Amino acid sequence: MHKTSSKSLIHGLYRHVMNSVITEQDEHELKRPAVVFSPHPDDETLGCGGTIIRKKKAGADVHIVFMTNGSQSHRQFISESALKSIRRREAIEATRMLGVGQDNITFLEFDDKKLWENRTIAINKVIDILLHHKPDKVFIPYYRETPPDHWATNKIVAAALQKIRKETMIYEYPIWFWNHWPWVTVPMSFRLKTIRTLRSIPFANVRLLLDFRSSVDIEDILEVKRAALHEYKSQMTRLIPDKKWPTLNDVSQGKFLNCFFQPREIFYRYCIRG
Repeated sequence: MHKTSSKSLIHGLYRHVMNSVITEQDEHELKRPAVVFSPHPDDETLGCGGTIIRKKKAGADVHIVFMTNGSQSHRQFISESALKSIRRREAIEATRMLGVGQDNITFLEFDDKKLWENRTIAINKVIDILLHHKPDKVFIPYYRETPPDHWATNKIVAAALQKIRKETMIYEYPIWFWNHWPWVTVPMSFRLKTIRTLRSIPFANVRLLLDFRSSVDIEDILEVKRAALHEYKSQMTRLIPDKKWPTLNDVSQGKFLNCFFQPREIFYRYCIRG
């Protein structure tokens, strides 16, 4: 009882910090054209699916770029070529649910975990996309994301924007940020390792929360976002009858996935100037 109350108190404190510094995007901002860069098929829906829906409803042009093919997420159960095809089809259906047609999707097809190795090619491809679509807003993964394709996407898009020298508003969306205490329960051994790394989890997380000063209200479209995410059946369900097939629901006993269905999507916003 005491542990539950303490966790709820800390969670409430963090939520209060977030809400006290956050500013909601208005209708004018939502109408601005945007390109969303997703490390893998499903990150765009998890991190900013509700925002994409809201932007499309406001009449904005939205283009989604999938940096990798997602072919290694379950390669111990299914061939990489089959999974690549599955995840491409899932991405098309999921983004259709978000309101983005296939003509506004780009698959760069880099292999999972090899995006940074191919950064020179990737930067040039991203430059071409940015010059073609001329977005006012660009969405990328949060710079503190640890999965290699996530931080590679962040750095590659930032490098491309610096080369084209166009003033652009950046919105960084968190994914694996949510898989940390107190948002989810983690084993004490893992928590102690994190403490040694960050020195102090509470102060470190408050510092991170202060990054997130922009939000989009998605409360009335949560079910549409949920339906779009369920199009990623390879990530949400088991395609074969094997309990070892990992799903997003398995991460932190479902608490991780619940973080993406809060009333707001949050972003770290800043401007890259020309």
